[in-house]
Amino acid sequence: MTIDDFLQKQSLPYPAKVGHAEAKITQFYREIMSRGADVHVSVGGLDSITLLCFIRAIGLRHIPAISVSCLEDCGNQEVHKALGVIPIKPYMSQTKVLRTLGFPVISKAKANKIEYLLTPDAEKQTFIHAIMTGDMGEQGGWQHSDRIKLNDKWIRLFGGNYADMRPDLAIMPPPRFKVSAKCCWWMKEKPCDDWAKEHNSYPYLGLMASEGGQREMALMKNGCNYYGKDVIRSAPFAIFTRQDLLRLARDLHVPVPRAYGEIKEDEDGRLYTTRAQRTGCSMCGFGIHIEGRPHRFDRLRQDDPQAWDYWMNRCCKDPDGKPYGLGRVLDWIGVPWRNEVPTEEYEQLTLI
Repeated sequence: MTIDDFLQKQSLPYPAKVGHAEAKITQFYREIMSRGADVHVSVGGLDSITLLCFIRAIGLRHIPAISVSCLEDCGNQEVHKALGVIPIKPYMSQTKVLRTLGFPVISKAKANKIEYLLTPDAEKQTFIHAIMTGDMGEQGGWQHSDRIKLNDKWIRLFGGNYADMRPDLAIMPPPRFKVSAKCCWWMKEKPCDDWAKEHNSYPYLGLMASEGGQREMALMKNGCNYYGKDVIRSAPFAIFTRQDLLRLARDLHVPVPRAYGEIKEDEDGRLYTTRAQRTGCSMCGFGIHIEGRPHRFDRLRQDDPQAWDYWMNRCCKDPDGKPYGLGRVLDWIGVPWRNEVPTEEYEQLTLI
């Protein structure tokens, strides 16, 4: 599939997209069965819950679903249990991830770069120099890359160990916390991958290119069903927009986890969820810097004050034993969290 083909399919009307998704689900199922293997649904938030309900609605009710449910919002866990999702254990607890690896913040791609910057005298000095300046050096043909370079905003906050590379910036000393992008690998991706290998099974995933992120271009280039050397997967909703997903969830009467609130329609006919648009691990900070209030941690404070206090204030300790949590990270990157947002504001949401 070319990118132009993919974009054309993204512009199809809703009924055609639903038909396309059903066809891709069936094609993937038949192909994997012909190989003597099995399929399963990997479940997390509303997108993949809707996918599971859709797969069952078209008659494939015997296909199992798996999830590292213990990492999800409590409301997601309740829906998973009601739908008979098989729970998978993470290889590391959320607390151990934060203490040994670091906090997931900004984005996966940026967290990976920040992790290098927070390591004094790290290997790959050429890569670090490219992160700090964009200059690729001899190995990169003396080219400049704004794609590899970290935004100056984040360099000022996290580039203290290599401040000599950017004398033009007023760079802060390194923060008193770690940053890492490895949390998903240890807690979700590897446990689910290992379950799949053990059961000779390949996944249906609720991914949509319209959600952006690192997977967007891969979905556009590889399409809904992909049969690679190392990766085989189906993403039947790849061409869906958020509106398509919410419409299908409403049409199927999908059980919506409480963190999302309700699916409602505005005066222009656009669907939206009255609370969260996405959910994930309780301690995940990816994308928090672009959320308005009430943000995900405000909702956590309302839904589970004890969990909120633990993640924000007490999940880690300094060498002297002083407790701290994600609150220190949010303070560092300028995200407000201390003052409680009034309850009535929880019904407000910027529409998708």
